[in-house]
Amino acid sequence: LDLIRKDWFMTSGRKMSTGNDVRQAVNSMRNFGNHFVENVVNTVDNDGNTTLHYAVSHANAPVIEVLLDTGVCDVNKQNNAGYTSSMLAALLVDDVQRHRPLLKKLFDSGDINAASERSGQTALMLASSHGREDMVSLLLECQADINMQDEDGSTALMCASEHGHINIIKILLASPLCNSSLSDVDGSTALSIAMEEGHQDIGVLIYAHV
Repeated sequence: LDLIRKDWFMTSGRKMSTGNDVRQAVNSMRNFGNHFVENVVNTVDNDGNTTLHYAVSHANAPVIEVLLDTGVCDVNKQNNAGYTSSMLAALLVDDVQRHRPLLKKLFDSGDINAASERSGQTALMLASSHGREDMVSLLLECQADINMQDEDGSTALMCASEHGHINIIKILLASPLCNSSLSDVDGSTALSIAMEEGHQDIGVLIYAHV
């Protein structure tokens, strides 16, 4: 089984992996039953990564498609750093519009609101912190919880406020579900965080929303 897993990572976990090669490997494994396929597809390396983690990191759309189509891929599996493949997508995938259908399929295949076991952060919080506007919009469209709080009590709005991402702030505030009055464990709100960080323009927007 170890040899099979090693071969699986060589076939589907590299930047140059192809969708056809992965599909052939999956079809061959089906001779041993779906449970066998599930075990191999969701096997992890020493860093806790599945080949889906790697496919997302490489933005390898054909491989992602094949892995999701197996129907047994655990999209919610977290690596040792606490990231699911959806969280990695929120951070790493460029050209969101081009990959929109596949990203939506990825997000819909798992728990879009899964929180990192290390920080409590969600894909939406990560995208908001890193100023990824198109990704934030897509995550909200896929029912990401805009008011979820991490272990420090931070929301996506607070993350964007801290880092000065005004366009992210506008996207988040445009949602009728956005609660801009929430406070973190220190009692700070998105407004107070923005002002403390010197982002007065963001502070004005949040103040008008509150």
